This record gives sequence, C-alpha cells and structure tokens, in this order.
Amino acid sequence: MPLLLALCVVVGILIGTFYANHFSGNRLNIINSGSNRLNNLLHIIDDQYVDTVNMDDLVEKAIPEILGELDPHSVYFNAKDVQSANDDLRGSFSGVGIEFVIRKDTIHIQNVIQGGPSEQAGLQAGDKIVSVDDEPFVGEKVTNEEAMRRLKGPRGTKVKIGVMRYHQKNVKYYTVTRDDIITKSINTAYMLDDKTGYIRIKNFGENTYGEMLSALAMLSQEGLSNLVVDLRDNQGGYMASAIQIVDEFLPKGCRIVYTEGRKQPKEIFPSTGRGTYQDIPLVVLINEGSASASEIFAGAIQDNDRGTVIGRRSFGKGLVQKPIEFSDGSVIRLTIARYYTPSGRCIQKPYTTGNDKDYEEDLLMRYERGEYFSQDSIKHTGPAYHTRLGRTVYGGGGITPDIFIPEDTTGITSYYKEAAMSGLILQFAFEYTDEHRDQLKNYDTMPSLLSYLKKQNLVEKFAAYAEKNGLQRRNLMMQRSHTLFERYIYSRIIYNMMDEEAWMEYLNSDDPAIRETQKVFKNGTAFPKAEEKSAGNKTNKK
Repeated sequence: MPLLLALCVVVGILIGTFYANHFSGNRLNIINSGSNRLNNLLHIIDDQYVDTVNMDDLVEKAIPEILGELDPHSVYFNAKDVQSANDDLRGSFSGVGIEFVIRKDTIHIQNVIQGGPSEQAGLQAGDKIVSVDDEPFVGEKVTNEEAMRRLKGPRGTKVKIGVMRYHQKNVKYYTVTRDDIITKSINTAYMLDDKTGYIRIKNFGENTYGEMLSALAMLSQEGLSNLVVDLRDNQGGYMASAIQIVDEFLPKGCRIVYTEGRKQPKEIFPSTGRGTYQDIPLVVLINEGSASASEIFAGAIQDNDRGTVIGRRSFGKGLVQKPIEFSDGSVIRLTIARYYTPSGRCIQKPYTTGNDKDYEEDLLMRYERGEYFSQDSIKHTGPAYHTRLGRTVYGGGGITPDIFIPEDTTGITSYYKEAAMSGLILQFAFEYTDEHRDQLKNYDTMPSLLSYLKKQNLVEKFAAYAEKNGLQRRNLMMQRSHTLFERYIYSRIIYNMMDEEAWMEYLNSDDPAIRETQKVFKNGTAFPKAEEKSAGNKTNKK
C-alpha cells in the first residue's frame, strides 16, 4: 500500500506539471531563478514556438552577443573557424604552401614557399589560379575565406589546381599533395650595421622562443653587440612565449609580469637569470599596432630599465583570455584576469561594457587629436608609476615609449592617399612584377634590385597606369608625393620578387625609428638612467 500511494503521488505531480506548462500561461517559476533562465528559454522556444527553429543556429548567434556584453576581448569561434584562428600561433598548418593576393576576382600566387608542396608540384610566383579540383574558381565567389577552405586540408590529401601562366594561353594543371606548412613569427633577422642586429617579431606563437634563439645565435656569429627588437604591429599571442623571450634579457629575480582576476589568484612571473643576453644594449620598437604579449615584452623591458622603448604609444590590451572548448569543437576565449607590468600598471585602455564602438575607434581618435604627430597630445588615463630606477611611466591605455617618433606625413597629398587606399599602387606593383619577372630574376640581392628599379621611371609609369584605371593625373601632387610613391612601389616589387626580410631591409633603410635607434646605440644611452626627483615626488605605485 505505501508503494502504491507513492506511485500515485509521482504520477499526480507529472500530470500537474504537464497541465501547468501547457494550459496555465506557462508560468515557470524556474525561469526566474537566474542562471537557469537562458537554458529554459531555449527549451520553451524549441518546444512551443510557432515555427520550426534551428536551435544550433540560434545559440551560435546568441553566444557572441552575450560575450559582447563583457569586454572587447572575450570572443567566440565556431568549430570550423577554430583551426584557422590558431594556425598562426601554432606555427604550422596543413595546406599547399603558397602566399596569394586576390586581384580582379582572381587568385594571384605572390610567393611559393620554398620546399613546400606547391613548389614541388611546379607552381610558380605569378601564376593565376583559375580552377580548383576541376571547378572554375574566378569571379565574385573568390574570397580569402573560400580560397582558404578550398586550398587548405588534411595532410596527404590532394588538390588539383589549374593556373594561367604569364605569356601562355592554355591552362596548366598541377596536382598538389597537401603537407604541413611551417609559419614563422620571425622572418626578418639581419645586421643593420657591423654591430647592430635587428629582429622583427610578427606575433608570439608556440615556436617564437626557439626562432628567437636561432636568430640571436645567427646574429652573434655576425658580430652582434647591440640589438633592436621590432614589435611594431605585433598584435600579441601567447603570454608564455613573450615571458620566455624577455627572460633572455633580464638578470635573476626581476619581475616580468603578474596576473590577477576575480577567480584567479595573483601569479607573478619572475626572471630566472639563465638568459644569455642580459648585458646587451637593447632597443624595443613599438607603435599603436603593438598589443597584448608585445606590450608585456615592452613593459617588462621598460619597467626594469633594461632597454629603451622607441616609437608611439602601444594599443593598450591588458586582459588575459583563457580558451574554453565546447563538445562540438567550438571555443570561447574568456577574459579571466588582467596582467600588470613590473611597476604595477595595467595598460588596458578604457572600454564601456557592451559598447565596442569607442574602443574600436580609439586609434582613429588618437589620430584626430594629433597623438601620432606630437608626444604632447598623448592622453594618459591611468596614474603615474615608477620604474626600478625611478623613471615615471603611466598605466592605462598602452605603453608610452621613452623616445617618441611621430608619423611622417611629409609628402602626403590627396592624390597619393587615393592611389594608396584604392589599391592601385599594389595592383600596379604586382602587374609590373608579373610582366617583368624574368628580367627581375637577374637581381638576387635587395640593393641590386633596388638599383635597377630606380632607373625604370616607375612613378611616371604608375601615373599612366592609374589614369587608365580611373585616377585622374595630378602632376603637382605627384611631384610632392614622388618619394612616397617610389618607396611604396619599390617595396612591393621587392616583396613580390624576394622575401619579407628583403622587404623590411629596404623599408628600414630610411625609417626614422631605425635612425633614432642607431643614435641611441652610438651615444651609449640604450640603458636608461634614473630620474632626479625631489623627496616629495617619489610616489611609487608598486
């Protein structure tokens, strides 16, 4: 009898719940219980909405909106985008091994990676891809995303690529076996002069530390006694990689960075003292495109008075993200902590929760108020802190350099801006390279190629090309911007014909930041000195 009564009670509860849900206005008390509200809302929509709803699609759209209410750096990647989002930092991906640009709705191969599957199959720089796996691939459907989808793939799989080669009328077909392609964070490492080495780090990935050690070892064999680390436009990456590299330059016991969050206890990352380059004069280059891990690097060098930071104020990202994977392979990168430089400053620039507009337009606002051109226009949003030697630095809104380098606007005209922003200069440089590739191959060093290009009257040829493509010729403006046109055109042809290192070597040859760097080394001021302060002015925020 007790068992029968219990069974009747359970059945009664189930029947009552059913009728309450379906005939009593759906007043579910559990909906108002906070964290269960969203889950129950989705169940109600799935159960009772008037039309059929794709619940996966609804959730896919909802997650980014929810994360957008937190901060600008908590983001969501669906399962198909996770791989491409991680490829650059992992240092490898599986594909065909080409660099390409899209011109006039067609893929143009800009560079074939040496030793990669495309080079082995016979593809060449300058080839235009017109089909993939016997399907035409030209026109509006040609986008970066679609090209990546068709050309990337698991290692060992094959893809048939049809190309048009310059001066040839028939399509040539190549079967390429996809393989692992190594992507490097450091493609540029060379000697600026007999004593000064230059290393450019594009991002901080899994293999960046090893690449850095290799670059330093190579430069040491060439007489390295001063070092420039270029972090301009380095948008960051793995914090651990930045910490490893900074550790090479600091003596034991220096604080590199520390992190702290609501659920994350304070964690301090000190230097180990095992670095080989603790005494080398050091300069770090930054600009408004330097963010996250690159700011950890610059902040650690600056706060420990280990070197001189030159350039313009960095981006200002001081938040730490943790990747969290869902069962379907999608991932959120959730902000779990803030990071702080050794002096105690958080360099995260201000943001309004749920409103990314001002945050995204911050760099534009810096430009409009003149910050790119005058150090006096820099607006610090955080308090003053002090470095190990007592120099004043500021938190909030990025790393402010020790030596400011304004953006050079000399020679900029409306004609030049329109030519650059329309893509006409890039297009001209690529087509010129394509048409003269056989001749340009005769020059195997950057200086020899540059010497040849300077004799070709390329600015005049560009003006004629641009006019045919709708940009009215402006002779006076063209003359005022002549040096800028030369620099842009030469640099792109050098990049098309050679590699990234040759391209950077050319750009650095008249770079104001590089000139200032060489002055610092010449004057022996790469190691900052303490400020002289009155006793009442030493308000350290450590």
